[in-house]
Amino acid sequence: MPWAVFDTSVYIGHWETGLYEETLRAVRRAFLVRHSAVVLSELRRGARTRQARRAVDSLHRVATVVWEPSAADWWEAGGLIRALGDARGWDSAKRRDFQNDVLIALTARRHGATVISADRADFELLARAVRVRVVVV
Repeated sequence: MPWAVFDTSVYIGHWETGLYEETLRAVRRAFLVRHSAVVLSELRRGARTRQARRAVDSLHRVATVVWEPSAADWWEAGGLIRALGDARGWDSAKRRDFQNDVLIALTARRHGATVISADRADFELLARAVRVRVVVV
């Protein structure tokens, strides 16, 4: 069975507004879901209410397999962000924000996994630039 990783945007959309319920079920039927250390960190960083912290803590507890970026992923991310940012005239804030998406994509690619994301613009760009499979919800 193929692997998939949910991007932070899917969890936030689901937890905050109830989006993606059917998509989550469909992905769990079609893929073995693995967790990204980058996504877990982003979720924890943004969990500002007690309810949000409980949701993130619960996800972390059930995340039996957590994938993290390798040193090579970090190195590749730096070059890719520089090249894409220069070509698109990105400021330093956009480059910084894009870094985690690149790390998620590179980690997924290394494992042969598909990224499931609600962030169409960034992940469609990464699908081309990194050659990772992406499903946008």
